[in-house]
Amino acid sequence: MTTSQLAATGLAVASVGVWVAAYLVALLVTRPARPEPAPPTQDLGPEPPAVASLLAGGWVVTEDAGEATLIDLAARRYLEFRQPGNDPVQTTVHVRDPRPAGLNRYERMIFDRVCSLAVNGVVPLTALTFRDPAQATRFGRRVHAAVVADCRARGLSRRRFGPTELTVLNVLAVVCGFGVAVAVLLLTDHAKGGPSLKAAFAAWLFGAVLLAGFGNRSIGERDTPAGRAACARWLGVKTWLRNTEELASLPPAAVAVWDRYLAYGAALGAARTTSVVIDLGMGNRRRVWSSYGGRWQRVRVRYPRFWPRYGRQTRYFAIESVLLIVGGGLLIGLGTGSVTTVLGVLALCGGLYVLARAVVDATNPVTVTGQVLWCQKWRTKQESRDTRVPWLHYLAVHDGTGDTTTAWGLPSEWTGRCGAGDAVRMSVRRWSRRVVALDLVAHGPVPHQKEAGPVSVDTESLIAAELGVSTLRGAGGTPLPSAGLLLTADEVSRAVGVPVTMRGVGDPGSRRVAANMVRFEAPDGRTLVTLEMGDGTGGKLSMMFHRRNPPLPGIGDEAYGGDRWAVGRKGAVVVSVSARTNPFPVDPRNLYWLLSIAVSRLSLPTAPAPWAG
Repeated sequence: MTTSQLAATGLAVASVGVWVAAYLVALLVTRPARPEPAPPTQDLGPEPPAVASLLAGGWVVTEDAGEATLIDLAARRYLEFRQPGNDPVQTTVHVRDPRPAGLNRYERMIFDRVCSLAVNGVVPLTALTFRDPAQATRFGRRVHAAVVADCRARGLSRRRFGPTELTVLNVLAVVCGFGVAVAVLLLTDHAKGGPSLKAAFAAWLFGAVLLAGFGNRSIGERDTPAGRAACARWLGVKTWLRNTEELASLPPAAVAVWDRYLAYGAALGAARTTSVVIDLGMGNRRRVWSSYGGRWQRVRVRYPRFWPRYGRQTRYFAIESVLLIVGGGLLIGLGTGSVTTVLGVLALCGGLYVLARAVVDATNPVTVTGQVLWCQKWRTKQESRDTRVPWLHYLAVHDGTGDTTTAWGLPSEWTGRCGAGDAVRMSVRRWSRRVVALDLVAHGPVPHQKEAGPVSVDTESLIAAELGVSTLRGAGGTPLPSAGLLLTADEVSRAVGVPVTMRGVGDPGSRRVAANMVRFEAPDGRTLVTLEMGDGTGGKLSMMFHRRNPPLPGIGDEAYGGDRWAVGRKGAVVVSVSARTNPFPVDPRNLYWLLSIAVSRLSLPTAPAPWAG
């Protein structure tokens, strides 16, 4: 390596190192405070258990927040816990008030989770777990964002990296990216054709975007003056609760006696038995609750995996049997020893057995009707050198008879036909355990979503959506209303002529919705209208591109429209409204009307956080 190459490498490493050092300094400076606990007290503050858990837990949202909220709903008599025996695991949750008022956003999420699973108003406590990792992740992130948003709305916490830290890191990212670009120029200086400006620009852009993106990640919360005072008070409550020894061994049903103290005990880590019993995350796939037939029972599920016949098609057995029969015949006919003859006989018998079982299996399918308990990827195949794709899934179905079942092999392309909790009717082959036909009888209590992947937007966008503000900023750095507050579903319904449902980043099933965007969907789930907000370079480029179209006077600072879209600017913020032409064509004048409403609401004060219910 030449001297210039060493210098270029050193420059690139030093540039990135400067940014990393600044990032570490920012982490050190913004560490959440840990105030001294107040004297032990049994006086509960105004904050709900989830917020108390965040404050006393070092400004971190843990699973205790959701579990404590569930207990608190029972303490406030919206739910009821009943324990029929000595084992707290046998606890059942009963819905006392199906339409409670006064719940905040995350309380509503957890209450709706209970109601969606309840059969005749009852659900086993351990049946509240999820059976789909993606849905569990989505639910957990939404609850996390709602709790953080509640804490920020109360003035008790703030984003760990504030505007100052983010500005410094972003500026340094641009500068350090320039250092990387210079290093690339030096490295390509001796290449054929001389220094590569394109490579240098690409290195600068990639480096700056990568560093800025990493620095803008949400890494948690930090304290505020009011938050430190509340934290000290809750640490005092935590000390008092932990000094109450019997609290640690109380089951969830004890909330009927201990009231909200048990909820705060779970939030602050003092009611460990209660916290151990309650689980709102992923469930155990081998012990799954079934409500098929109108009553709850826990079913033990077995997942076959040893024998290669499971899930296979008939042609696989036909090929296998032919190979065994032919191979056995050759060994018997051409073999010269007793060992070869024995092996040939075994192969021949094995082939005949496989052939007979495959014929019986294929000609005698069985119809099974029951409730889907679990669906999970089972077997994969090599699609390319670096890619494996699933071709078979486990499908556990309980038909209401007995407390055990064995999972079937479901072709992977059919997994979208049903979800956990759905009632299905399927034709199966018992020997190969393969599903050959599948029909949905009834949807389960929790709607199955085709887009079951994890939430694709960052945590800060979810928190902003919960607070009703945008991640964009207006003049003077003031927060703008979120995209979901610029138009209502009723207004869009009037414009398109059919009822629509609004989907934002904080809504379940909104994987396709990015930050600062909302979609308005028809009853069949198709998107009819999309509203987006933007600023900065992207907003400027958007306006430059659309200025060739007819202007729309009277909307913001400038606006332009087409047959299926309309875009307007007010200050540095750009709003666009677009529509699909099929199946419901939209009059362009209605789009212009929607744009005028959306742009006019940019100047309104942000809506209060939705915590009052």
